Amino acid sequence: MSLRDHGRYGYSPITGRPDYDWPEGKRLAVYFGLNLEHFAFGEGLGAELAPGGPQPDVLNYAWRDWGNRVGAWRMLELFDSFDLPVTVLANSAMYDYAPELMAAFRARGDEVAGHGRSNSERQSILPEAEERALIEEATAAITAAEGRAPEGWLSPWIAESAVTPDLLAEAGYTYTMNWCMDDQPVWMTTRCGRILSVPYPQELNDIPAIAARRGSSEEFAQMITDSFDEMLEQSARQPLVMGIALHPYILGQPFRLRRFRAAVEHMLGAREKVWFTTAGEISKFCHARPELFPG
Repeated sequence: MSLRDHGRYGYSPITGRPDYDWPEGKRLAVYFGLNLEHFAFGEGLGAELAPGGPQPDVLNYAWRDWGNRVGAWRMLELFDSFDLPVTVLANSAMYDYAPELMAAFRARGDEVAGHGRSNSERQSILPEAEERALIEEATAAITAAEGRAPEGWLSPWIAESAVTPDLLAEAGYTYTMNWCMDDQPVWMTTRCGRILSVPYPQELNDIPAIAARRGSSEEFAQMITDSFDEMLEQSARQPLVMGIALHPYILGQPFRLRRFRAAVEHMLGAREKVWFTTAGEISKFCHARPELFPG
């Protein structure tokens, strides 16, 4: 039987690949992906704290909006206190809605990656021309505000059409975070060359872990520390990437933030062994040594 295939990459066991080190001889790369998102009021998609009623769904809209007004600022303070970089995954609507928040992360020197226009929509259902326009609009807004084009992209809701990687490569993106099939970066084929897949987590991600599966703050923090400890041991055999996906309206809540802070402190106990970095810096390393990575 022949199954339909995406044609983007081939099978490659992690145990059979070239060996290498991350910068300074480190074997585990860790990055924090912080999603800054804005939502339409009274329509469209959105994560839910409680089952939503008829629109306008004030409860869930306001819960998400708390993340931009309060939670993201508390998380910024936390990352400042630990001197840690962040990959900001930004809806372009954030520049109009919360320019002060975007400016605060810009002042830190954090990377900004494209994350669509709003998480009220999915790009996967759009005709190709409309999807291309969505990518172009989001890219232009980030470029105008940040003074440089974003290099990476995460689709809202990890939603892809059959041509999303092609459109991203054509728009100048060098890496995507949509595919969670590996613990190392992987080259993906597009109709205009290659694009890099940087691992983005769907387990160490507060939406599936907490909003969907209703895990506790203690459970999520334990997931982070257990994954870190295990991957640090595994990285002696193969260099690895550990991403942690965060949303301010979830992780920024005080009781969750306290548990998360303890998890970060645990990881920083091994700081001399770990490359705490951004998804963009991982991508740059891979583009400089493309022969090391599967495709």
